[in-house]
Amino acid sequence: MENDNLKILIGLHKNVKELDSRTLAIAGTYGLSFSQFMVLEVLFSKGKLSISEVRDAILSSVGTISLVVSNLEKMGYIKREADQNDKRICILSLTDAGYDLIKKIVPENEKMINTYMERLEENERKSLLALLKKLGGKIDQ
Repeated sequence: MENDNLKILIGLHKNVKELDSRTLAIAGTYGLSFSQFMVLEVLFSKGKLSISEVRDAILSSVGTISLVVSNLEKMGYIKREADQNDKRICILSLTDAGYDLIKKIVPENEKMINTYMERLEENERKSLLALLKKLGGKIDQ
């Protein structure tokens, strides 16, 4: 393959796939799927959100998010409430059990990510971040 653009895309995909696989391994030790972890993590980091806001944040499909949310609710990790301004919208929030669980997992996952990223020097990480922003990926966290 001669095209550097394709090599870059493949490299990005391989790295994301590896990080996702490692996150799944961590989440799995707590009885969670990758998607379940992602929902809990976004609610942990951003607070109460509508189902569509959670879906957009974790890049999930409409069908998938409904099942993930239902299962997390059955597990007692999240709760749904009707939006005060629009009863058609469900607002999701962590229960105490969900908060306690994700509070344990996030530091483990962050440690794994930090260890993975240690392959790059600090200036390389900053350059990579700047390049990803330049490509148009909204990186605001």
